[in-house]
Amino acid sequence: MLIALSNVVFAQKDVTKFLGIPVDGTKEEMIQELKAKGFRSSSHDREVLEGEFNGTKVTLHVVTNKNKVYRIMVADKIPRNEPSIKIRFNTLCKQFNNNPNYISFDDYEIPENEDISYEITAHHKRYEAAFYQKPDVTDSLMIKNMVRDAMLSRYAGYVVENPTEDAMDKIQSDVYKMYIDRISYKSVWFMISELYGEYYIAMYYDNKYNEANGEDL
Repeated sequence: MLIALSNVVFAQKDVTKFLGIPVDGTKEEMIQELKAKGFRSSSHDREVLEGEFNGTKVTLHVVTNKNKVYRIMVADKIPRNEPSIKIRFNTLCKQFNNNPNYISFDDYEIPENEDISYEITAHHKRYEAAFYQKPDVTDSLMIKNMVRDAMLSRYAGYVVENPTEDAMDKIQSDVYKMYIDRISYKSVWFMISELYGEYYIAMYYDNKYNEANGEDL
């Protein structure tokens, strides 16, 4: 049982990463990290970066809450027409689905015959897709011990060692909820945006541990 549950435990600072960089720290630190990856400041705003990402020219925006980075926004620099943006959106869906570092809970691909301009204009439909980065796992023995400790804190030891069928279902249900809750903090999602009749992809790498949760209200 512990082995089966081992992939649901996370390091304490297991946060969303962009190009291997944790989406965390200060804005200044993040900009320097991104420049080390080859991005450069745009001519009109030193805090807006430009470069190439996943084969596409993009602009990068670092978003903070109380000077802690919680989002990297990646936007296509060159807009596209409707057929092209549909292909790009569906290609991204396939790439994320084929990447073992991500998990998703839905199929977001746009049907080939869908008129997205009509749907956006007439029905205000949003075309977006949500994925989640899987937890970082480095030491299987440590992970098994962490799972065991987590279960012992919730249930009597004998239930963990020799669980009944009902107890097993309850434990697995609780751990699955923990898993979903934790990966939701490592969200990567993208959407089609429209500007003057042309379209572009806006992609968001979010560290939800750092975003505002109404504490200032």
